[in-house]
Amino acid sequence: MSKSSVDTTLNYSPNFDLKKRKLKEIKFIIFHYTGMKKEYQAITQLTTSKSKVSSHYLIKNNGEILSLVPDLYVAWHAGVSSWKKYKSINKYSIGIEISNPGHEHSYKKFSQKQIKSIIKLSTFLIKKYKIKSNLILGHSDIAPDRKKDPGEKFPWKYLSKNKIGYWHNLNEKKIFKYRNQIVNQSNKTEFIKNLHKIGYPKNKFFNKNKYFKLLTIAFQRRFRQELANGIIDQECLVISKNLIKTQNITS
Repeated sequence: MSKSSVDTTLNYSPNFDLKKRKLKEIKFIIFHYTGMKKEYQAITQLTTSKSKVSSHYLIKNNGEILSLVPDLYVAWHAGVSSWKKYKSINKYSIGIEISNPGHEHSYKKFSQKQIKSIIKLSTFLIKKYKIKSNLILGHSDIAPDRKKDPGEKFPWKYLSKNKIGYWHNLNEKKIFKYRNQIVNQSNKTEFIKNLHKIGYPKNKFFNKNKYFKLLTIAFQRRFRQELANGIIDQECLVISKNLIKTQNITS
């Protein structure tokens, strides 16, 4: 990239579709963590043809941004995924991997240098492709039955203050009293409907109760990060209602 945008280091990956897409097809930014013990293992995985996985960018522990696949090509980062009316999110998204061992290898906080680079890169991409805040998502948002990343330590609330993604506008001390408060079946149904309205995918092939739990965990990792237990409570319901209201979601 040019100096007027974001400094990146080219580290080419062959894992992308050969057909170029139109600029206007880019509608999402999807965040991931690498989920591997060592950073060099993650870089190798994303740039080796036999792995068949890649992303457009990787943010290293020291904040350095690697450019792996040009924006106008479809990188292979999202897999089976959907959000709102969109299926196969790879086609419409830019994937950003962030170096982090993930839940299977001593999941840790993202470094300040990484967060600074996330803001810099995302701000540039949002402006360039006119990406809406409600289409800036985590891998677990678009594939809740398969993925946990970028996880509950990803700084969604802080990023939303920098106009990257969005957050509810509730007073967290006030809504804390609703945490662990039991909801009835009607409330649970309303909560799940709210999640689908927000954009979370439906799943026809999964045990319903098991899927609802995974869906709830994905929502909590994003919007109620201190407790991602998969149990729907009053606090979750209140947050889901607020998101629909503040995002002007009608269907």
